[in-house]
Amino acid sequence: MTSLQAAQKLKAKFGAWISEPMEFRAEISVRLSDAEKIVEICNYAKNDLDFNYLVDITSLDHYGDDPRWTILYFLRGLRNGCELRIRTDVSEEKSKLPSVVGVWSTANWHEREIYDMMGIHFREHPDLRRILMWDGYPYFPLRKDFPLAGKETELPGVAFTKTTPMMGGPFVTVAGGNSAMAREPRIRIPETDEIETIGRLERRHDIREAHGHPKGPGPIEKK
Repeated sequence: MTSLQAAQKLKAKFGAWISEPMEFRAEISVRLSDAEKIVEICNYAKNDLDFNYLVDITSLDHYGDDPRWTILYFLRGLRNGCELRIRTDVSEEKSKLPSVVGVWSTANWHEREIYDMMGIHFREHPDLRRILMWDGYPYFPLRKDFPLAGKETELPGVAFTKTTPMMGGPFVTVAGGNSAMAREPRIRIPETDEIETIGRLERRHDIREAHGHPKGPGPIEKK
């Protein structure tokens, strides 16, 4: 059985719930129209199609669109060598779908990470708590409306905190540009959506003054 044949069997079994298989760069995906059916779909994929390994679960944030969330399940059959992706959408208003920990126990960690980073809940998860951020942290750092430079947050047990989880440094790569500096990652300021470049430009000018070019290091060229 190939990955495409497995997707076709899934489509034949569940009909309108499952989209026609989509192929991109030799990878096969299907879309589940109702996220509430995900446990039933995954049970069939594991027990009848032999997808006995859950590689990963991840999520996408389509900020500004509805539904906002896409949850992706990456399945692999260790015996047959097949791989399949199942995609399903969840609205921001709902932000909840069933847990598949009962199908693959490794889903425990994947679902906790999505809950921690995106704020999406998984019903009937046996231990749905934060896995990276501390208990009581009020934000979800991988949401697109979370500032790239972080937010000031009270850290338990610490007298004071600075912006977390990231402060300073390059975060956004700006596509295009005629030079390495134009393509260099830099901070985007959430309030204005402007790109902070002044400090970098000043450093570049210093290097150019000392070395004759903005790349550095190298011998200082006499003027």
